[in-house]
Parts: sequence; C-alpha cells; structure tokens
Amino acid sequence: MKISNQEIFDRLSQILVETFDIEAGRIRPEARLYEDLDIDSIDAVDLIVKLKPLVGKKLQPEAFKTVRTLQDVINAVQGLMTEPEPAAALLAPEPAQTQA
Repeated sequence: MKISNQEIFDRLSQILVETFDIEAGRIRPEARLYEDLDIDSIDAVDLIVKLKPLVGKKLQPEAFKTVRTLQDVINAVQGLMTEPEPAAALLAPEPAQTQA
C-alpha cells in the first residue's frame, strides 16, 4: 500500500503533538529534530516505535541515522515502505528429497 508524503507528515505531526507536546505550528518538513523540536536520541527511538504501525514492518534504527529534519524522516519512512520484503521462499529451508 502506497502512502503519500502528506499522509506520513500528518501522522508524524500527530505523534509529535500527542507524544512530545510539540506545538503544531513548529512542525514543518524543514524543522530539525534536535535543534527546532528538542527531539533527543531517546525521543527519536520512541518516534521510530510509534511509526512502526504506519510502515507495517520492523524499523531498523540504522535507517534513521542520517535523519536530521522531519522531511528526512518522511523520506526514510517512504524508503522503508518501498523496500521489497524478503521472499518467504528464500527464508524457508529446502524440502527434504523423498526417494521413490
């Protein structure tokens, strides 16, 4: 399912207002997490946890290491959502050969 950048931004805004008590007027795509919104590394982990249901799969903190602005978060979430899931066949062991 494709989610627009605006939908991600709207959800992100909701999380920031409800979880971190950030005024809605401060939430802009170009807002810097630490400098403008006072989101520290612990808060960033909480934010990633809150975004997980939106993406629908486990989020790796490494995907967010270079994130500095809300737009960076949106881009990271979009990237994770468009990543192909590993094929179940690649993860499953090969079936045992039966002899006739």
